[in-house]
Amino acid sequence: MSATHRKPWTQAAFLDWAEMQDIRHEFDGIAPVPIAGGTARHSRIRGNLFAALHQRLRGTPCSYFGADLGIATIGNAIRFPDALITCTQFPGTERIAPDPVAVFEVLSPSTARIDRIVKVREYGAVASIQHYVLLETSSAALTHLARSGANWQAEVLAEGDTLTLGALGLVVPLAGLFEGVVFDAAET
Repeated sequence: MSATHRKPWTQAAFLDWAEMQDIRHEFDGIAPVPIAGGTARHSRIRGNLFAALHQRLRGTPCSYFGADLGIATIGNAIRFPDALITCTQFPGTERIAPDPVAVFEVLSPSTARIDRIVKVREYGAVASIQHYVLLETSSAALTHLARSGANWQAEVLAEGDTLTLGALGLVVPLAGLFEGVVFDAAET
């Protein structure tokens, strides 16, 4: 069947199919899209993100979730960010996070364009998302997009700075997010 005649998948069909796959996929609203595997650096940053956020969320109604929980966005798409925070309680069998407040992507060279352009628009269309954080893998830096009305307010943070997630009352030093990550001099 040619690509011009393919029938769009439903979100439910995608989620059922994705559970059976050996590699992770996102759903662009029409068909599955494979997600590139990460590097050791990518994995370490994700682990540091978990450690920093999980600890700070203790005792609050909000919870941290990793890359196994999706977010339904515009155009019928389903994205699986590296991490998200939601303050809504929901059944443990759910595959889509209700009302995500913060979304985190650890950038990979193969997906950075999608994360910086496509997902900025998609996450911006989800009213509950107040923070979108893009963590670099080539230096101890990140871009924090915070909702300001209908728009994003951007700030670029680097080594020594502190990330403030105002909607959650969280303050996270970048040093903790990039702890133990070694960057090549040629990359920074």
